[in-house]
Amino acid sequence: MKKLFVICFALMGLASCINDEKSIETSDYNVNGDTVTIADNSPVLKKLTTQKVSAKPYLFELNTSGTVKAIPNNYALIAAPFAGRITKSYVRLGQTVNAGAPVFEISSPSYYETGKAYYQTKEEMDLANKNLRRQKDLLSQGVGIQKDMEEAEVNYALKKKDFENALASLKVYQVNSENLVLGQPLIVRSPIKGTIVENNIVIGQYIKEDSDPVATVAELSKVWIAGQVKEKDIRYISDTSKVGIQLISFPEKIIKGRIYHISSVIDEDTRSVQVLVECDNLDRIMKPGMYATAKFTHKLNNSIIIKSSSVFQMDDASYVFVLIGKNKYLKKKIEILTEDNENVIIKSGLVQDDIIIENGGFYLLEEK
Repeated sequence: MKKLFVICFALMGLASCINDEKSIETSDYNVNGDTVTIADNSPVLKKLTTQKVSAKPYLFELNTSGTVKAIPNNYALIAAPFAGRITKSYVRLGQTVNAGAPVFEISSPSYYETGKAYYQTKEEMDLANKNLRRQKDLLSQGVGIQKDMEEAEVNYALKKKDFENALASLKVYQVNSENLVLGQPLIVRSPIKGTIVENNIVIGQYIKEDSDPVATVAELSKVWIAGQVKEKDIRYISDTSKVGIQLISFPEKIIKGRIYHISSVIDEDTRSVQVLVECDNLDRIMKPGMYATAKFTHKLNNSIIIKSSSVFQMDDASYVFVLIGKNKYLKKKIEILTEDNENVIIKSGLVQDDIIIENGGFYLLEEK
């Protein structure tokens, strides 16, 4: 019986000690709504570091992946305009050509008919013009008829229009009508100055009208980097933004670029917008299809910037602990404008000279 009494007394003493310890721990904190007050003797105070909020310029960097592309006006796929058989090639892979330079030659019945139509309409126009001059001459001598002259004028206008259409058809294929010889093959020419980057010309090959292009010419002294920027970050890019380009194949080389165009349409699937960055490529190291990283640099003026460690996420909202008195902190909601690896740029919720907990705020979260 005496032994049982001793055990009970010991248990009561232990429970009393535990309650006293718990009382001491909870007395270190006073939680009232979103406000936490820490006792002067609390060890947590030594674990907290604070930051004084200040507004200052910030150089914001936005990185996005992209692909090297040839500029459309400097890139031409060359196909045969008529069905026919290739009879000659004038180029080789890697060769530099000027605009109008011959690429290949094709013998085509359709081209023959186009040339024939040109000569026929030219002859008909010349005859109509002669008849018109004759009718005008007769009318001026008083032996002509006004009606005949008017009909001659209409006929000449129609024949002239037919001839102009036939001439336009030849010009489309870069054919000089003065050098046209009926029955000769058509020489297909390059529409731009550039380099032959693809050559599938096979002499003797028969090509249909809808066949794939047989040669590609590209002028690659300038290229585009096509990248995607998220909708939320569009505000940080503009025509004046500085852009640095790094190629996957040459990571040590930084290439300067300039924004050429920001698309006016958002991709609904990715919620991003296409941005085209133009770069000089005189050494030709940037080749269409290469992967690249574009770094946009944007200066933010009078921005409130805090460390990422200061911010806590709860219930889809962001908070910081703001010092409002001695050892007294308010859990305050903030809006984030943007962020990088270490910093958070504040949109609202903090003002100049606010003091916030930079490190150790999770101790207060645990107590709350």
